Amino acid sequence: MENLEFVKTINAPREKVWNALWEDANYREWTSAFAEGSHAVTDWKQGSKILFLDAKGEGMVSEVADIRPNEFMSIRHLGIVKDGVEHISSPESGEWSGGYENYLLQTEDGQTKLTVTMESVSIPKDFIAYFQYTWPKALDKLKQVAERR
Repeated sequence: MENLEFVKTINAPREKVWNALWEDANYREWTSAFAEGSHAVTDWKQGSKILFLDAKGEGMVSEVADIRPNEFMSIRHLGIVKDGVEHISSPESGEWSGGYENYLLQTEDGQTKLTVTMESVSIPKDFIAYFQYTWPKALDKLKQVAERR
């Protein structure tokens, strides 16, 4: 099992960081570090399906596994979206199925410490270096979004 963890201290209260993470326009801004046109289709409620899509409409199918507003979000990955089709419980769903992406917000010294953990049955090896490079860039963008609002 592969786990990756990324931590960023943001000079804003947890509520502002939460809004920067999940409000649609903000989400699109910071996730553009992963792919231009990145967006999420969901209502961000417990048990809701999430489509994480790029500008071409391809990406991941996931669900909100746990949510405690302004504190914690756990996202369980179910599969992929390819050519407009959701692939869950099929060979196409790949190694992502069953993985989690967790966001923990903690107040420390008047700032917010954000810890993002990717827990996967098996993060595909070719993605590990990509995430180690891209997550810090995305979190830098997120910090800018949260601190300016």
